[in-house]
Amino acid sequence: MSITRSAWRTGAGLLLASALLAGCNTPKPLYQWESYQPQVREYFNDQSKEEQVIALERDLEKIKAKNGAVPPGYHAQLGLLYSSLGKDDQMIQEFRTEKALFPESATYMDFLMKNATQGAKP
Repeated sequence: MSITRSAWRTGAGLLLASALLAGCNTPKPLYQWESYQPQVREYFNDQSKEEQVIALERDLEKIKAKNGAVPPGYHAQLGLLYSSLGKDDQMIQEFRTEKALFPESATYMDFLMKNATQGAKP
């Protein structure tokens, strides 16, 4: 059996078209990072904690408005910032949110919350 030139061209054309269509489909990112990563860097560079909280809260509103997902560690970072500002109620809420969204963080979040309630700052 021989494949006719016309059948080969049709098959090759369909293969090329499907490859082009598959290449155009860019997946939606799993998480919306906004300025989270630069804020973590600034945490270690002594940028004002208040400024970092403002930036993360602003970005959190943007992410929620887009119906997006925050990355792992986002709420934990916000909780650490609240802790450094003496806002313990908000800190605990952020740690609980992190634990609920990312159950794999439960051990660490429990550790941080336990230390916070015993008077030791994380």
